[in-house]
Amino acid sequence: MTAPTCDTRLLVLLAQRPGPLDSLLIHPAGGGLAQYLGVASRLARHGTVHGIRADGLLAGEEPDDSVPEMTRRYLGLVTGLPRRPNLLVGWSLGGVIAWELAARLAEDGPAPAVVLIDSFPERESAGDTVRADLLSAVERSVATLGGGRDSARARATALAHIRAGAAHRTEARGAGPALLVACESEHRARQIDRWRSLAGRLAVRHLACGHFEVFDPAHQSALLGHLDEFLTRTTPAAQEYAR
Repeated sequence: MTAPTCDTRLLVLLAQRPGPLDSLLIHPAGGGLAQYLGVASRLARHGTVHGIRADGLLAGEEPDDSVPEMTRRYLGLVTGLPRRPNLLVGWSLGGVIAWELAARLAEDGPAPAVVLIDSFPERESAGDTVRADLLSAVERSVATLGGGRDSARARATALAHIRAGAAHRTEARGAGPALLVACESEHRARQIDRWRSLAGRLAVRHLACGHFEVFDPAHQSALLGHLDEFLTRTTPAAQEYAR
């Protein structure tokens, strides 16, 4: 596998710690990483944590509107790291991109573990409700920016990601261990079945909240508990470093 050109603008070092587990967090629709701070702090107990933000958030940047294109570009970032990550984590669209990256990495090396935080492998599974709620969330987020160029870039980037997710159907099969943390939804049974059809080793855990409440303080402790359990049971690097 030939690595694409590495564009380090999008790579963010979130924690640099000694340890056997190298983790990578992939942005959701909207492109930022702020919601992952609690997850990054927990993962930093085991080693170094990087994140990938989206293109389109800063002046002069253009957002991507294709999951395959984002996968191709981000693969260059991953293969340019000092060590390949053992673990890829993503919420919503970020989980889909993490899954696609893991499949590409497994072509010429060990398959990393993947954590899917309420991700949907295809448009039909997500349903119109999630997409409508995402549009509303984008508008609320943009409104807090107070208008101007920043808000215009944020809106354009988020809408490009919504288009990317709507057009993509996940087909790649996963070779490594995977965790799906599924929120309450009328589409949850279909969501779980579709990921199980793609994953050889899938653990499923539930959160008693909606898609946009995952990182609220009331639910984040449960999310982190599922993450800890998954790492201890299925990732040898985390078992080695567990406290």
